[in-house]
Amino acid sequence: MRCPFCGSDNTSVKDSRSAEDDTAVRRRRVCESCGARFTTFERVQLREIMVIKRDGKRVPFDRERLARSITIALRKRPVDREQIDQMVSGILRKLESTGEQEVTSNDVGELAMEALKRVDPVGYVRFASVYRDFKDPSDFAQFIDKAALEDEDEPGPA
Repeated sequence: MRCPFCGSDNTSVKDSRSAEDDTAVRRRRVCESCGARFTTFERVQLREIMVIKRDGKRVPFDRERLARSITIALRKRPVDREQIDQMVSGILRKLESTGEQEVTSNDVGELAMEALKRVDPVGYVRFASVYRDFKDPSDFAQFIDKAALEDEDEPGPA
């Protein structure tokens, strides 16, 4: 592993532990050249998933981009980074479990909205406002009314 501070390849692992609900390994490392300490995360990647954007362009799935989008929707909300990482891991697992190498950006957005709806209703509406491209306040009202109706239709805990 290359040191992010000095670029040296001479680094060693000082501590390893599982992270993100056992879907990743967190490693504390130290650079033998400059003494800097840094953390890396390792995840299993079953296959590279390509995302087909609305304009037809194909790009590799970017876990960090999805995490950034969700983080923005949850800004100043009582949701910690670990919950966001778990959401992103869950979305990625669902995408990988389809067996498809290509998914649409719409599929990714819908999975993100499902996850946000379960975690934080305000973040859910914020994400939807960008994802669904709300134009004016009535779009928010229509979306919230529709979401409220869907919640009434879902069976509660027995």
